[in-house]
Amino acid sequence: MLAKAFGSAVYGVNAYMVTIEVNLVQGTKFFLVGLPDNAVKESQQRVESVIKDLGFAFPRNRVIVNLAPADIRKEGSAYDLPIALGILAAAGHIVADNLDKYIIMGELSLDGTLRPIKGVLPIAIEARKQGFKGFILPKENEEEAAIVNNIDIIGVTHINEAIDFLCGKLKIPPLVKDTRDIFYNTLNAYEADFGNVQGQENIKRALEIAAAGGHNVIMIGPPGAGKTMLAKRLPSILPPLTLLEALETTKIHSVAGKLGKAGSLISSRPFRSPHHTISDVALVGGGGIPQPGEISLAHNGVLFLDELPEFKRTVLEVMRQPLEERRVTISRAKISIEFPSSFMLVASMNPCPCGFYNHPDKECVCPPGTVQRYLNKVSGPLLDRIDLHVEVTPVSFDQMTSNRKSETSEQIRERVIKAREVQITRFKAINDSGGDMQVYCNAMMQPQMVKEICVISEAGRSLLKAAMEKLGLSARAYDRILKVSRTIADLAASEDIKIEHLAEAIQYRSLDRAGWAG
Repeated sequence: MLAKAFGSAVYGVNAYMVTIEVNLVQGTKFFLVGLPDNAVKESQQRVESVIKDLGFAFPRNRVIVNLAPADIRKEGSAYDLPIALGILAAAGHIVADNLDKYIIMGELSLDGTLRPIKGVLPIAIEARKQGFKGFILPKENEEEAAIVNNIDIIGVTHINEAIDFLCGKLKIPPLVKDTRDIFYNTLNAYEADFGNVQGQENIKRALEIAAAGGHNVIMIGPPGAGKTMLAKRLPSILPPLTLLEALETTKIHSVAGKLGKAGSLISSRPFRSPHHTISDVALVGGGGIPQPGEISLAHNGVLFLDELPEFKRTVLEVMRQPLEERRVTISRAKISIEFPSSFMLVASMNPCPCGFYNHPDKECVCPPGTVQRYLNKVSGPLLDRIDLHVEVTPVSFDQMTSNRKSETSEQIRERVIKAREVQITRFKAINDSGGDMQVYCNAMMQPQMVKEICVISEAGRSLLKAAMEKLGLSARAYDRILKVSRTIADLAASEDIKIEHLAEAIQYRSLDRAGWAG
């Protein structure tokens, strides 16, 4: 007898339907075909143990389980439940006429209880798209699946519940959540706030500019100056996530298994801070069946690289393409997978190995030439993709003990949102033309757009020329200065880039100056 159940495989951030066909023919062996990995192959032992534990006889025929389409590799233990139900239906132990109306996924313990799985959200989205009535899955994953409406989410804790439900012996009400209401009630729920930061007004200003234009930023300063503290507060001044951005971000975290038991829609911008010992695969993604890396987990948020020169050179270099294209493509012999990676890069570093080069109070003890070698650990092409270089100095005692109230993140965010609205209006015609890459902020402008949009006066041209010659600015700083000055003008609600906007933008190229980097 032939029985069919339906599951799903996740590749990249999208899910594909998998048909689990079970047939019993003459013979005695168990065959699992359809390009399964080792975890799927081992399901035979788990499924057989569970079926016997339920009091059913495991079929003595030849059991053939086919996972179709057979040319796509299947991985993980989430196929245990549909395989077990398919075998029980094929053997005639259960009569479940609606088995083909549900997507079924779940890992089985040896006693029949279900363990949580990864990638539930994209599976639920695909199940609704394919017209399935519902999704049967482990109870711990139902909150995540319930983000998707117009499909019955049936959470079960034991295979017995799934059997009784499919056979009509047990009624399980589907979980229903008001996704929009939950999303808007938890929007911008950040623990860290700029209102708690005393002093560092110039750094706050630089981060506000970075947030307004979507610019990458690097902070250079001694240990304890507050670089990490300030970076952690950057997401709190970024524009709120849209519902579409939240869904896209949540899908990535679902595929990576990072949502946890709560499994709710992500409503605040991600902040990822990997350790400097991270590998290139962990950063950009990969593996036998590619999984998203840190740059994709930071999608629509911030990727913070603390102590930038301590990262391996190869790790930093693999970021160059994702920073430009805002996506990462991972190719294998039989498949090519694309992960979104539109993030703001925020990096920090000491000015030298001892940390006190250019410090106002402490003397640098590094030998001659050491400072330059330390700075050269970060390649020019990577620095070329960072718009703002900000020097961070320690906060004085008077500033730390001051009772002066600082601006809150909400106050700063209001100005950032207004500047972003100006940019969205500016690029609307370009985006409506249907190009390959959508432009939403000044940092995403291509060279031709910079020429057309960042027009400066003759006086501004003279200032920029003098700055490049006297400060020893590199040629790569030219476009960056224009982009940043355009953002500063947007924050000031100015249609034109004025002299003061250019002058401020020039300050944010510390590492291009002679004496900092060659």
